[in-house]
Amino acid sequence: PLRKYPKNNSFKKTNLHHTIMMKIVLALALTNAFGFQSQANIRSKTVSAQAKPFENELGAQAPLGLFDPLGIIADGDQERFDRLRYIELKHGRIAQLAVLGQIVTKAGIHFPGYIDRANTVKFADIPTGFAGLSKIPVGGYIQIALFIFALEIGVMGAPLNGASEPEFIGDFRNGTPDFGWDKFSDEVKLRKRAIELNQGRAAMMGISALMVHELIGVSIWPGGI
Repeated sequence: PLRKYPKNNSFKKTNLHHTIMMKIVLALALTNAFGFQSQANIRSKTVSAQAKPFENELGAQAPLGLFDPLGIIADGDQERFDRLRYIELKHGRIAQLAVLGQIVTKAGIHFPGYIDRANTVKFADIPTGFAGLSKIPVGGYIQIALFIFALEIGVMGAPLNGASEPEFIGDFRNGTPDFGWDKFSDEVKLRKRAIELNQGRAAMMGISALMVHELIGVSIWPGGI
């Protein structure tokens, strides 16, 4: 016959107490973990928001949003941001003119006559890109420099002739006719400014590609012109 051992109630009670304590400790641990995770998420969101103070500015558009991988404007300095936006707009406008100049010249459209007073170099004989730099006489470079100086002082400087302050960064009207700009709604104005900004960015990439391909001797124009 099997031997019968006496029931050990104290052992069962001890196991039950251990099980209850383990469940309590596990519940507290999970609660603390979720608490720390929530606080970490809040801190992460706060830091993220602080790192992108200009995420709602013009130009922070889909799909990239505010693209500042180097953290140049992460400190939220408004004056610095305005200066960089001014430079971006100016470079974008120059790049658009440069790309348009390439397109027009490649299409065979040139000024009539000669570029110099000695009538030795025709406008039609000046190629596009770097190759055209050696064809321009010294007097032409002086005229270009004077023209840029006049633009910087007389157009892109402070409001002139009693004109009001610029409506936005890059507003160089200075009291001249706006050709209907003031008749647009605020929504249309914002959309047109965004279009200009994006086209300027595309033009800067475009003229850079044209310059690089010219240097390596590979034309990206149709037919290799």
